[in-house]
Amino acid sequence: MSSKRKSKGAYMISAVAEMYGIHPQTLRLYEREGLLKPSRTEGNTRLYTDEDLQRLEFILSLARDLGVNISGMAIILQMRERMEEMQRQIQEFVQYIQEEVLTRAHAAADPAKGAIVPVQRSMVPAVQIPKKR
Repeated sequence: MSSKRKSKGAYMISAVAEMYGIHPQTLRLYEREGLLKPSRTEGNTRLYTDEDLQRLEFILSLARDLGVNISGMAIILQMRERMEEMQRQIQEFVQYIQEEVLTRAHAAADPAKGAIVPVQRSMVPAVQIPKKR
């Protein structure tokens, strides 16, 4: 989290532009290109959340530090979102596997819970049925 931000809240476009030393038109351009999606008040004023500011910082670092253009930013942000989604799915899968392994280990340790147990067969003498004549 950047030192430029407060902890919670929403910020108007002029405050965000001033905080990051950019023109409000730059923020409007990023929104038009789909890079930022600030919420809006009933009066249609843009409100930037802490999450929006985090995303903006990433966008600005791509532009300022790496010289990435807007098309490149869109691709990078899309790939980043896909990677985060995949990461989340992998974590869910790993958690599912861990739970499944624990469940099966507990079931194997307790024969009453369905573990396969050898059954002793009693020795019953075979009964012979007399043949009909």
